Amino acid sequence: MAKKGYVVIASQYRGNAGREGKDEFRGKDVNDITILPEVLKEVESADTNKIGMYGWSRGGMMTYIALTKTDKIQAAVVGGGVSDQFNAIENRPEMETNVLSELIPNYAENKEAELEKRSAIKWVDQFPNDVPILMLHGNSDWRVKPEQSLKLALKFEKHRIPYRLIMFEGGDHGISENKEEVNEEVINWFDRYLKNNEQLPNMEYHGR
Repeated sequence: MAKKGYVVIASQYRGNAGREGKDEFRGKDVNDITILPEVLKEVESADTNKIGMYGWSRGGMMTYIALTKTDKIQAAVVGGGVSDQFNAIENRPEMETNVLSELIPNYAENKEAELEKRSAIKWVDQFPNDVPILMLHGNSDWRVKPEQSLKLALKFEKHRIPYRLIMFEGGDHGISENKEEVNEEVINWFDRYLKNNEQLPNMEYHGR
């Protein structure tokens, strides 16, 4: 992306790779993402009026959350994103045992509420309707089942949120089989809505 002329900035999760603080798997660590537009102001070549957000897997979950917490994002891309933690722990119980219960404060006492906070499918009505979202998912992804994106797309339909969903046949969690195509789709999405100022699609029902 940097080779295409984009300024790229990212945060590391708290408590990871020697960082200070504690990873809460979408607790206070969300602030480390929503503050990034302010950090970008320190980069002279960055256009802070045209910011895109790109997250994969858990990063996809964080992107969904960030879109409801800040109005600084003009376009988003999510790959293999987690949108329903209730469904996720049904498919992978070890995620609850080894990750969620370990990282989320007071998880046992507030399980229902904490899972809902991390499940975009539960609060689609809070998404902005002027931020186009590109969703990418491999339909052979065992880590985050493709239904996580499919079901969220149906919710986006209901609320008329501009999105494009691309399912890659036989794709794994990182869609590694189609990496080149994935990269092209991501760049094209950001080029359209950030560089080229493409008008948002008409989300009203229309046509002949």
